[in-house]
Amino acid sequence: MPFTIFPAIDLKGGEVVRLAEGDMARATVYAQDPAAQARAFAEAGAKWLHVVDLDGAFAGEARNASAVEAILSATPANVQVGGGIRTMPAIDRWIALGVARVVIGTAALSDPGLVRTAARDHPGKIVVAVDARDGLVATRGWADVSDVPVADMGRRFEDAGVAALLFTDVGRDGLLKGVNIAATAALAQAVKLPVIASGGLADISEIRALRLKRGITGVIAGRSLYDGRIDLAAALDAAA
Repeated sequence: MPFTIFPAIDLKGGEVVRLAEGDMARATVYAQDPAAQARAFAEAGAKWLHVVDLDGAFAGEARNASAVEAILSATPANVQVGGGIRTMPAIDRWIALGVARVVIGTAALSDPGLVRTAARDHPGKIVVAVDARDGLVATRGWADVSDVPVADMGRRFEDAGVAALLFTDVGRDGLLKGVNIAATAALAQAVKLPVIASGGLADISEIRALRLKRGITGVIAGRSLYDGRIDLAAALDAAA
């Protein structure tokens, strides 16, 4: 199974930002034109982009739809979108607009039936976000922490037909502390679904380490790309 690098485009107020530990008050603006950023990643070789509507994650509905639509128009890359997508009409709309995958996080915990319906209606196009603080699932833009262990969350959807689980260690996200490889690998071993790693990627060596772990099929790259710590072309080579 190929290992995929997903450059991240996180949207806040129509701009490309990175947060530290999911804190909206700790946002760094990296670009004011999301479509141009998407084109740059695609021109560097990215086949997938991971786009998050941060405002939408807190509001529970799309807040940066025009920016996402501009990204879809700007690049041939596959676009994976998340952030506040909590209803079937919202899921249907994004897929109709050309989104390759929809990421469901908060709603996967509160309304698992939504995930099952969406995965049935859109085979291979639904990803469940399993965001963790200290091993427990975090929701609503990571503002709340549940009492559900991440492995239990993942197992709920093993037979639902979802494309993958997206695992983020919230405590590392945007801090360049390094991906939590051990926790990601543990989740991949505990479930019968592909797992995408996220949160804290800081070095090419982590990509090489992740791709050697059974069940881990990709990684989200954010601040490390924007800060120039990782060259996207080199990351894609390491993944291949």
